[in-house]
Amino acid sequence: MTFLSSLGFGPSLGLAAVPDAIIEKYEGSFFTFIKGVLGGDLQTLAGGPLFLLLAKYYEVHGPIFNLSFGPKSFLIVSDPVMAKHILKSSPENYCKGVLADVLEPIMGNGLIPADPKIWKVRRRAIVPCFHKRWLNRMVNLFGNCADVLNADLEKHAEQKTAVDMEERFASVALDIIGQSVFNYDFGSVTKESPVVKAVYRVLREVEHRSVSFIPYWNLPYADKWMGGQVEFSNDMNLLDDILTTLINRAVLTRQEATAEELEERDNSDDPSLLRFLCDMRGEDISSKVLRDDLMTMLIAGHETTAAVLTWTLFELSQGDAGMIRDVQAEIRSVLGDKERPDYEDVAKMPRLLNSLVESLRLYPEPPILIRRARHEDVLPEGGTGLSGGVKILRGTDIFISTWNLHRSPELWENSLKYDPTRWERSFDNPGIKEWKGFNPDKIAGLYASETATDFAFLPFGGGQRKCVGDQFAMLEAAVTMSMLLNKYDFCFKGSPEDVGMQTGATIHTMNGLNMYLTKRDLNEPSPPSGWWEQQHLSRGLDQTGKPFKSSEDAAWQVSSLSPKVESVAEAECEI
Repeated sequence: MTFLSSLGFGPSLGLAAVPDAIIEKYEGSFFTFIKGVLGGDLQTLAGGPLFLLLAKYYEVHGPIFNLSFGPKSFLIVSDPVMAKHILKSSPENYCKGVLADVLEPIMGNGLIPADPKIWKVRRRAIVPCFHKRWLNRMVNLFGNCADVLNADLEKHAEQKTAVDMEERFASVALDIIGQSVFNYDFGSVTKESPVVKAVYRVLREVEHRSVSFIPYWNLPYADKWMGGQVEFSNDMNLLDDILTTLINRAVLTRQEATAEELEERDNSDDPSLLRFLCDMRGEDISSKVLRDDLMTMLIAGHETTAAVLTWTLFELSQGDAGMIRDVQAEIRSVLGDKERPDYEDVAKMPRLLNSLVESLRLYPEPPILIRRARHEDVLPEGGTGLSGGVKILRGTDIFISTWNLHRSPELWENSLKYDPTRWERSFDNPGIKEWKGFNPDKIAGLYASETATDFAFLPFGGGQRKCVGDQFAMLEAAVTMSMLLNKYDFCFKGSPEDVGMQTGATIHTMNGLNMYLTKRDLNEPSPPSGWWEQQHLSRGLDQTGKPFKSSEDAAWQVSSLSPKVESVAEAECEI
């Protein structure tokens, strides 16, 4: 068994250590370095996204190592078996640690930063809100918001002007969260307002705090003299005032009922989660409790969806042309003459869903999960080769690198390639002790969760504290993307390389996702290209990604497929 010190001048007994690694690798200016030290900004010190630095060390030191910065250290875990132990097998022994310290001033005791005792109470209240009937209602709301976005994009298509799709996706995601959670229309797709600007500034501050190891926001009177904190304090006051108004209005019109009765109730005038929480019999509806829940949903629910839409469109647009054509053909075949899908329609679009999931694999939101050991523990061996596992002490801060997990060549075939067809093929690695691999037959719901991948894929976390809104987020992204791809073709203004990448709590583009749009003729057929099936056949599998039943079956499937695959979607943009 390898023993790890929690104080951070490197572990003993053979565990790879990277003492003062950030300082050793830092290549920026001295002024910027000092600014990073004083501000506690790990990202500035790393000279770029922290998760990319961890990826470099993963290539050298493997799936577990200790990263030190002066007297402080972090245990970096990039192994699915260890991640499963932390998140699922022993969740009571791991709290949010540094993350709770960062988010508590913003989210209070909301689901993400709450300690285990409060978390159990709030999760028990919130989970019933995400029932199947409510999600069905939300699909219509998603469609309404996507209609507004489509109308805005149509102007750009007609005028042949480029549009930043990352910004548009952020706007529609904010409008959806506002209406579904608060019954409040931000209207951010069509207008600017002080509220919308405040929301975005708060989101950016959350991201900055998430990569800071010094709580500069807790300095005495920081909200009075520190420029960014003064603005942040004003923004939080504005949002708190709005939430208080909405909460008070909902409480005044409260109509108590059981969760079962609420599921059956026709809340067409106000289908929001706030309405559900207020009306649920026996629940704490104090303004503070509801405020913390709603603020958590606003921040956590907005960024992930906006990011997955951005990166899915980016990857589909720069990949083989046949890939996006097959996704569009699937959407057209399911929708027919309809302009928007319902819940059942979304479930019939596996290629679209797998395209979204593949973006979550390559661009995980967030790229790092943070935990702290509450007591001594022993992490299992997994793929580390450390017999007996790794012993850690109480107080050890842990970074589970979802970026490394999702891109590991030990866990994924052609791990750096965007290939949504991979979610139809099994994959395992006997070299990783106790890892069961990925089995597509275990997929339940709309996407391959941590269960189907045995914790090699953690887009919404895993275990008890997994995001309660995962199905909501997938539905939201699928409805929005299906309506856009059915109506428009996209091409880059410039090249894919111009987009770039940066990160905070989630992964963004560096320069926006600037695209030209052309309207598709909804009356013309949209035949598949055969690209999707070809990915399986080229690996000696049948057209669905399964082994052939016989040699005759193999010969028939290969001969029956006549792929019309264009080479690469980098042809000259018609505009």
